[in-house]
Amino acid sequence: MTDRITARQFHDAEGVGDWRVLFDGACAYFGTGSFATGVALVAEIGRLADEANHHPDVDLRYPGVTVRLWTHDVDGLSHRDVALARQISAAARDLGISADPAPLQCYNLTVDALVPVNVRPFWAALLGYRAGADDDLVDPRGRGPSVGFQIMDTARTQRNRVHLDVSVPHDQAEARIAAALAAGGRMVSTEHAPAWWVLADMEGNEACVATWQGRD
Repeated sequence: MTDRITARQFHDAEGVGDWRVLFDGACAYFGTGSFATGVALVAEIGRLADEANHHPDVDLRYPGVTVRLWTHDVDGLSHRDVALARQISAAARDLGISADPAPLQCYNLTVDALVPVNVRPFWAALLGYRAGADDDLVDPRGRGPSVGFQIMDTARTQRNRVHLDVSVPHDQAEARIAAALAAGGRMVSTEHAPAWWVLADMEGNEACVATWQGRD
């Protein structure tokens, strides 16, 4: 297939205002308010997905439904995701359900290593993961966070070597950062913003808040 698109192209498309691109695809959260309403939305998503032969990941909880779109045969986003996103949003509106981007997030674990190829098998065995794109490790069940590896020039002793990368909607990043700073964190680096900001807690343990922006 040749219809892979960028995060920017997805967001520039008409009719996808409910959706936000994160690390693992285009996501939307629909606050249903009841389990029965959530079931009704999931049933409609299932019908639309079967008609399109394009199937998203769906997480049904009591207060809402989270949907993730990703085209596996191009290992990225595609025009098929745009089309299905529009249909799902329309189905939610027909059920009186609105979308809320604020709860959306995904995260991955990043290991800093001198020789990543030497430590990757350990993490794969420990977690029961398999190799994914870009040498990351992924949960074959699609539930746990991916594990990525960054190369260090020299071993560090005063900074943590395992950190979280938290992917949030681009229009929620500033609020998330502000909340982390207000909770006692500090800003370590804005060099790569808006792709990612590096923050740390009071003891220097680092984490990154990331968006899709600044990557294309």
